[in-house]
Amino acid sequence: MNLTLENILLIGSLLLGISIIAGKTSFRLGVPTLILFVIIGMLAGSEGIGKINFDNPAVARFIGVVALNFILFSGGLETRWEVIKPVFWHGLVLSTAGVFLTAISVGIFVWAITDFTFYEGLLLGAIVSSTDAAAVFSILRSKSVGLKKNIRAVLELESGSNDPMAYFLTLAVMGLVIEKDHSALSIVPMFIKQVVIGTAAGLLTGRLGREIINRIELDFAGLYPVMAIALMFFTFSFTDFIGGNGFLAVYITAVYLGNQYLIHKRTIMQVFDGLAWLMQIVLFLTLGLLVFPSQIIPVLGVGLLVSVFLIFIARPFSVFACLLPFRLKLKTITFISWVGLRGAVPIVFATFPLLAGIEKSHMIFNLVFFISLTSVLLQGTTLRSAAKWLHVSVPEKAKLKTPLDVELSDTMKSELTEIEISDRSPAAGKRILELGFPRAALIAIIKRNGVFITPNGTTVIKPGDKLVVIAENSESLSRVHKVLDQPELPEDS
Repeated sequence: MNLTLENILLIGSLLLGISIIAGKTSFRLGVPTLILFVIIGMLAGSEGIGKINFDNPAVARFIGVVALNFILFSGGLETRWEVIKPVFWHGLVLSTAGVFLTAISVGIFVWAITDFTFYEGLLLGAIVSSTDAAAVFSILRSKSVGLKKNIRAVLELESGSNDPMAYFLTLAVMGLVIEKDHSALSIVPMFIKQVVIGTAAGLLTGRLGREIINRIELDFAGLYPVMAIALMFFTFSFTDFIGGNGFLAVYITAVYLGNQYLIHKRTIMQVFDGLAWLMQIVLFLTLGLLVFPSQIIPVLGVGLLVSVFLIFIARPFSVFACLLPFRLKLKTITFISWVGLRGAVPIVFATFPLLAGIEKSHMIFNLVFFISLTSVLLQGTTLRSAAKWLHVSVPEKAKLKTPLDVELSDTMKSELTEIEISDRSPAAGKRILELGFPRAALIAIIKRNGVFITPNGTTVIKPGDKLVVIAENSESLSRVHKVLDQPELPEDS
C-alpha cells in the first residue's frame, strides 16, 4: 500500500490507536511499551501484513529530529534543579566522557570483528553511544520502578543530556569517513564550538522565553504552549544555523524554563507531556515502517556480538570509569550501567549515514536497529528485577506518588505524597488532631477501602488508610513521616 494524502490520516489514526491500546496492555505481558510500537510499525510495513511501502530515510530523519525536540524539551521542563544539583557532575561526566568512552570501545570492537574500517566502526559506536531518555523513563514508569532519589536523578540527567554528545560524535565521525584525509584532531575545535554556542544559545533563549511568556499577556491560556513550541523550534534551528548544538540548546532552554516562574506553567508542561508521548509513538511507528526485517537477518550474528559487547562490557566500562572517582556504591554504579537502554535516538542517528550515501550505511542502520531492539528487550524487561537484586529500589510504601489529579498552583512550592498506614503505625486508631502534625503540612484526603474521605480534625486514622499529604517543603514532609512512623524516600550516596 502506498501512502497518499487520502489515506495517510486514516492509517495514521488506526496505528496510533492500536499503539495506545497495545501500550496499555504491555505491562501485563511484560513487554516494554516502546517495543510494541516498533513491532506494530513493522507489521504495518512493506514486509508485514499492512504492506505500507515506506522507504524514505529523509522523512524518517525529519520526523526523528522533530520528535527528539519535543522529547528533550518535555524532559527538560520536568527536570528540577534542586533534584539534579547534588548529582550534576555525575550526570555531566556520564553524558560527555561516558558517551565518548562507549563510542570508542564499541568502535574498536566492531573494527576488530568485521571488515569495517576504524572510522566506520567508530561511526557505529557513536550512533549507539547514548542512552534513550524516552526508553528509560517510559519503562521506569510503566514498571513502577521506584529508585532512590540520587540514582533516579543521575539517570534523568544522563539520559536527557547525552543525546547532544552522541549527535555531535555521529556528525563528526561521518565527516571523517567521508573526508578520509582529515585528522581526528580536527573535530576538537568543532566540539568546543558546538558546546559553547549551544550552551550560550540555550541560556539566552531560555531567559528570552521566560520574559516573552510572562509579559506577552495572551488572551487564551491554550496559546502559551503554542508559544513554547515556537520557542523550542526557534532555539534548535537558530542554534544549528550559527554552528551550535541544537539539541543541547533545546534541553538547556527547557531546564531553565522548568525551574522558573512561568504563567500557565502547568498547562505548558501538561501539553508537552502529551506531545512527547505522541512523538514517541509516531517516531517508533515510523522507524518500524522504515526497517525491512529481511535485511536484518544477515546481520543477526554480528549484531548479537556487538549488542552483548555494548551491554555487558562497553556500557559498564564507561560508567565505572566515570563514576568510580565520585566514590559511589558499587551496587549503585552497577545498576546505572545496566540502565543503558538504546531506543529510537540511535535509529534516528543511523538515518544520517543513509542520507550521506556512506558505503556501509544500510548495514549500519540494520545493526543499530537490532542493537536497540535487543537493548530494550533485555534491559527493559529486567530493570525491576535488577533494582531489587542490587537493593537500589524504594520499598512500595515509601514511593512518592500522586495518585489523584490534583492541580496545584504554579507558584505553590509544595510536596505531595501518598502514605499508607501500616498496622504498626502509632497513628493507627488516633484522631488527626492527636497526631501532632507540623503546621506546614495537612492531610488533603484519605482513601479507605476504595472510598475517598475528606478528613477533619476528629477523623480517626485506621490501618490500611492511604493519606494524601501536602507539605510546604521537604523538611515538613520528613516530619510527617516521623509522626506516622513511615519510611521516607531514602537518599543514596
